[in-house]
Amino acid sequence: MAVTPIGLVLDPATVLEYERRYVLHSWTSQERFKPFIIAGARGSYFWDESGKKYLDFASQLTNVNVGHQHPRILQAVKEQVDKLCYVLPSVANDQRALLAKRLADLTPGDLMRSFFTTGGGEANENALKIARAFTGRQKVIARYRSFHGGGYGPGSVMGDVRRIPNEPGVPGSVRVWDPYCYRCFFGMTYPQCKLRCAEAIREVIEVEGPESVAAIIVEPITGSTCRIVPPGGYMQRLRAICDDYGVLLIFDEVMTGFGRTGKWFASEHWQVVPDIMTLSKGINNGVLPLGAVVVRQRIADFFEDKILYAGLTQFGNPVLCASANATIEVMQEEGLVEASRALGVHLMERLEALKARHASIGDVRGKGLFAAIELVKDRETHEPLVSWTVKNYENKDPLISRLISRLKEEGVFAYSRWNVLFICPPLSISKEELDFGLDKFDEVLSLADDYIGSLGGAAH
Repeated sequence: MAVTPIGLVLDPATVLEYERRYVLHSWTSQERFKPFIIAGARGSYFWDESGKKYLDFASQLTNVNVGHQHPRILQAVKEQVDKLCYVLPSVANDQRALLAKRLADLTPGDLMRSFFTTGGGEANENALKIARAFTGRQKVIARYRSFHGGGYGPGSVMGDVRRIPNEPGVPGSVRVWDPYCYRCFFGMTYPQCKLRCAEAIREVIEVEGPESVAAIIVEPITGSTCRIVPPGGYMQRLRAICDDYGVLLIFDEVMTGFGRTGKWFASEHWQVVPDIMTLSKGINNGVLPLGAVVVRQRIADFFEDKILYAGLTQFGNPVLCASANATIEVMQEEGLVEASRALGVHLMERLEALKARHASIGDVRGKGLFAAIELVKDRETHEPLVSWTVKNYENKDPLISRLISRLKEEGVFAYSRWNVLFICPPLSISKEELDFGLDKFDEVLSLADDYIGSLGGAAH
């Protein structure tokens, strides 16, 4: 496909100069920020200022679910901009009303009413506020391998090691171990373990005091902290534990929502309905900043005669909501949830084949187009190629950096965290495009195999 780069407002050298001099970039020391320019995008691809094309195996930040620059979504935004750009939160608006109704129809069970935000972190921030107000309790339990946003509230609750430089955080944050079968923290094996990781949460609630625990917040499948898929029965057990103690269950579906895992929402894989669900990213294809907190009917009823002490200037902005309404229509009409499910089967088959061929791969896992490759030094001991610490986050492993750089050289854009490579292309990707990207992964993983060999070939 011939690509003609779109025009830039500034010449490339000036773009990079201004980015380096005037922008304070997130999650990195500024001296290490070495960006490249994205000048345009279409479908499963984007290109830089020179016209070099890249297959987007990351969907940017797992949010461009229906592909870049979808004309239906762009047209909906343009029409709404011409009609009405902004209304204050305390009035009604057709686009917000329609989106709220659609979310009530799409989400499972009696998740019925939505509070709108401008991102996933804000959605989780307000979900925690709602949970604490509803229960009258303060403590929130999260898992260690979790990321719920960079704000002070969700950033305090989450277990991701990136929380540590900002501690002490919000009081009342409690953490538990994950359903990480490949690295069971209890040294047990599923199913003989009888879901020890879930039952341990019951013990934590007991010792923390059930009357003090407002909620448990989890990503049904973890996002940027390892892509952990829970074993069968775990989510149902978690739901039962919450019910036993009157604790609210919050599902952070910021990454897993809107078809990413082969269902509209990942919770549907286990037929578990949370009390609160948080959404963002794929809700409008990443076109504009938008998130949502969807609550069950009993929580909505609670606020009928009580003030919800939360709000944002851009609450339910009509342009943002128009982009989401168009995205949902596109997903339904183009069958993208079904496409994700079908391609996900093929993806996992290919990943299992890669695992059989590459000594550096310890585990592959995922659902739909939401998968990961975990790299190890030794398959028998599961010793990770890079350990999960703040130090290793701040000092990128040179081998992992080489793998990502080589993929980029080969025209595939992907991302990693610690020893895990992530695969999450647009749901609109073709099988041929998916195979092209996986073929490139196959090629570059030889670098990791060579490294393992240099250590004495411990992995086999």
